[in-house]
Amino acid sequence: MDVGCGNGKNMMVNHDVFIIGTDRSESLVKIAADKKPHDVAVADLLHLPHPAARFEFAICIAVVHHISTQERRVEAINSVLEALVPPRDAARSGTALFFVWALEQKESRRGWDEGGHQDVMVPWVMNNPKAQEVEKKVVQRYYHLYRKGELEEDIQQAGGKVLESGYEKDNWWAIASRTVEPG
Repeated sequence: MDVGCGNGKNMMVNHDVFIIGTDRSESLVKIAADKKPHDVAVADLLHLPHPAARFEFAICIAVVHHISTQERRVEAINSVLEALVPPRDAARSGTALFFVWALEQKESRRGWDEGGHQDVMVPWVMNNPKAQEVEKKVVQRYYHLYRKGELEEDIQQAGGKVLESGYEKDNWWAIASRTVEPG
């Protein structure tokens, strides 16, 4: 499962694995629909259409940090974790990979760092390749910049167990599994 699949670029990493992608953007889902043999659907992260306890893995890359409150971010993580196979035994427990933007980016071009604002608006430039002249539209996108250890805290509050975590290219990441069977 690829939650927040966008144009489907991560769905093509392994052609031997069938992936179901979801994204809130209908336009991006139309692009991702070409990534066969995989399948896609328009869905909100907080209301995934998948049955509980069915997926062996999930990726949720650069999605959770767009949610504006800590309670809703935890709810979003829980939504992904609920779709995973519960830990009945070590050999068959589902895992999820989460990537979020880090606050600690002082070495990057953005220059954010500890002590700075965690909730920011970031300009995103949309190019229209079909226009005769270069047509650019700038929209502001909300980001919650995660501080060190915050992603792990949110995963635990969502009912997950952090198996591994780290920092890579201005992002915090964590691999998690469920800690409990569905109620």
